[in-house]
Amino acid sequence: MRLHRNLVYTTIDALNAIFNEGEYADKVVARSLKKDKRWGSSDRKFVAETIYEVVRWKRLYAEIAEVKEPYDRDNLWRMFSVWAVLRGYPIPDWRQLEGTPERKIKGRFDELSKVRALKESIPDWMDELGVKELGEKVWATEIAAQNQPAKVILRVNTLKTTKENLRAILMDLNIETEFLKNQPDALVLKERANVFLTDAFKQGFFEVQDANSQLVAHFLDVKPGMRVVDTCAGAGGKTLHIASLMENKGQLIAMDLYESKLKQLKLRAKRDGAFNIEYRIIDSTKVIKKLHERADRVLIDAPCSGLGVLKRNPDSKWKLQPEFIDNIRKVQSEVLESYSKIVKPGGKLVYATCSILPSENQEQIARFLATDIGKQFNFIKDQKILASESGFDGFYMALMERKESLLEPKKESKEKKE
Repeated sequence: MRLHRNLVYTTIDALNAIFNEGEYADKVVARSLKKDKRWGSSDRKFVAETIYEVVRWKRLYAEIAEVKEPYDRDNLWRMFSVWAVLRGYPIPDWRQLEGTPERKIKGRFDELSKVRALKESIPDWMDELGVKELGEKVWATEIAAQNQPAKVILRVNTLKTTKENLRAILMDLNIETEFLKNQPDALVLKERANVFLTDAFKQGFFEVQDANSQLVAHFLDVKPGMRVVDTCAGAGGKTLHIASLMENKGQLIAMDLYESKLKQLKLRAKRDGAFNIEYRIIDSTKVIKKLHERADRVLIDAPCSGLGVLKRNPDSKWKLQPEFIDNIRKVQSEVLESYSKIVKPGGKLVYATCSILPSENQEQIARFLATDIGKQFNFIKDQKILASESGFDGFYMALMERKESLLEPKKESKEKKE
């Protein structure tokens, strides 16, 4: 086990782009992996995993290395040396790593690990917020789980294939997968692999989507032939899942504020063979008003802090600010009140986030149900999912049903009995 100079140099360049130039880790990693076509799978694995590891533990490593932002290249090398020592790599005889204090690094690690915000490598404000909302015990367990690397989960595109068939196809490529209990569309990779290079992906046989994210479309209880609206579709992970559950029958309207995201969704939908999707940019309130009381099902996959998906997006720990969370709660309230009007009487609404904070989840639902529009809904059920309990991303989802018209009380009563 030894360090290779070109791989480490690429890692340092990537960390500089993420920490000093504000780039997103996933995009930097994707670019870094294309740097040298001669690299084998183990080389690419080293680069990707090392970048994510240093990003994940940035605060802890910086404290141990005694460096502060902005990090010059010498600082980045010192942080990398901390990673290498703690991972048990022999320190090579390179100029940048001369004088690496291995014993001091190990001692500092033991000392600093007694403080949770340092041990789990998170900002102080985030640690305080987690304790305030979840309590000391739950937060300590949850943030530790969020620092574990995310597993790669595939969602089988049932418009084109079956779970069993896809598993066999991947097995022929030496990509081993496992079924997930109570997850009808999911396959878990036993080891990380670049599945995007496979013909199965190019042919639209699957999407990469966290196991708990896959629960949302099922929670919405869609059926073929319905009119369904995904109000915050983004690039469409959940939209495409809904399309497959609808078997391409009915009308699925994907809405978003950003045209660029819907363009990505169009490309993915074409690959997946999902052709019952309509695309609408929310560029005015008229777009929403035209759909008032028109949909059987509405999904509000609300913008949120993302504190349930830190294992997947470790750099968000450093980009997120407390002011953003304050603002996003206001946005969540606004979209709930506005987009819920799309649900027709007797229709169902799901509000979902990839956050674990009650203030973004059940507290938002309680506030909504007390509003004028919210009083027109019955709360059916919700699901709070922690990464520490499930092993996957943290999620929240609430299911509500819009009451039938007051002019039809008998119909409402009959449906409830059923």
